[in-house]
Amino acid sequence: MKHFFILLALSFSVLTSAQNNAFKGGENLTFTAGYSMSGLMTDFAEVTMATSDVKTKSGTLLRLKTKATTYSKWDNFFKIRDLYESYVNPKTLTPYLYKRDINEGGHYKFVKYNFNHKTRTVKSLIRKKSKNFASGFWDKNETVKISSGTKDIVTTIYHLRTLDIKKASVGDSDTFQVLFDNKEMRFRFTYAAKETINTALGKKECYKLRINLINNNALKGNDNFVWLTADENKIPVYAKFKVAIGSGELKIKSATGLKN
Repeated sequence: MKHFFILLALSFSVLTSAQNNAFKGGENLTFTAGYSMSGLMTDFAEVTMATSDVKTKSGTLLRLKTKATTYSKWDNFFKIRDLYESYVNPKTLTPYLYKRDINEGGHYKFVKYNFNHKTRTVKSLIRKKSKNFASGFWDKNETVKISSGTKDIVTTIYHLRTLDIKKASVGDSDTFQVLFDNKEMRFRFTYAAKETINTALGKKECYKLRINLINNNALKGNDNFVWLTADENKIPVYAKFKVAIGSGELKIKSATGLKN
């Protein structure tokens, strides 16, 4: 499932980064995830993205939570129960804490990042199941150096929605970095077009963005796109991608609690 979130994770360093005016706590987005190996796209999972306010001793953080769950009829084939969440500054979306808890076809992994932006480091914990330890798990603790502006995958998805895309020109492109499995991944985006597409929310004018991974073969070719509504909410309403053994898509089902 990580390719769904990699596909959505974009940033626009050539554009003006603004305060968050696109969403607030209480927003809930629901998507259908489809996959095809033979040309027939089959809906097999539901993906949800939710925001909520979290009170702390020093103020209020915004919790960004993304879940992926296979429909019950697909659980015997390949059961997925994935949870990604980040705790960020509600205005700037600076990430402080990131957690990833995935269970895919019996494969389990837990990842936790504590960000220190002053030192440009992340304290990382990666936990996996292992038959070689009595506890059934092994932990890897590491301090990872990051570049200025590097974010986790969930924060980056939401950060995209805060940027002033309307100032970009078709053909503009740039690169950015996301920390994933303790490695900084470099992406290139290209603003491909403004298109009106049919969605479960009705016809929506959208920004169509092409995504390429640099020096990474997780995504194939130049047919990886995401469509964001061309309004103040910039909701991701559709995405499609290609990988080595097939292709997939995300389609919006519902959107509630929108700020604008």
